[in-house]
Amino acid sequence: MRLLLALLFALAYTVPAHAGDLTVSVRDAAGRPVRDAVVTVYPASGAPRGPIRFPWALRMAQQDIQFQPYVLIAPVGGTVAFPNLDRVRHQVYSFSRGARFELELYGRDETRSHTFATAGVAALGCNIHDEMLAYIKVVDTPWAMKTDSNGDAVVREVPAGAATLRVWHPRLAGRGNEISQTLTVTSAAARRTVSGDFSARAAVR
Repeated sequence: MRLLLALLFALAYTVPAHAGDLTVSVRDAAGRPVRDAVVTVYPASGAPRGPIRFPWALRMAQQDIQFQPYVLIAPVGGTVAFPNLDRVRHQVYSFSRGARFELELYGRDETRSHTFATAGVAALGCNIHDEMLAYIKVVDTPWAMKTDSNGDAVVREVPAGAATLRVWHPRLAGRGNEISQTLTVTSAAARRTVSGDFSARAAVR
């Protein structure tokens, strides 16, 4: 009986009593939806321990002489695959602070990979094709999502209470291409609109 009570007590402190879905709508200064903005939520209660896992593939492909997707969210400690689906060879690199790496020249149907150890942004390029550009946003919270073509991102099961909301985009003006807001999450579904200046140059490699 004591063991059961101890287990229930522990669960009460490790599982949020209430959680809600938060929809974040990202708009530019003219009110137009912004696609590929990364929305992250940091509850004041902290993040759960252990590795972060997302439902999407950690995959940044090279196809039609471009990276796909343009923006990928990866967790700290996550290993991202870089398959080459083109008929030509690519040499992927990032010179971004905290995310420097280079994948030596490789050809069609070959895959290289890289593990991201710290949170931040990796701006990707190709040493062979200067027009190729993409971003990997490495996050240290499980509450993260990317906006769709309507500018909306739904972050599921956010613990109720005070939290910090952050929005990042390579063309968002401001320090680190990111803005943040404080908010209070409730157990009911909520919606928040975030507007910003997206006229800046894309973050450079």
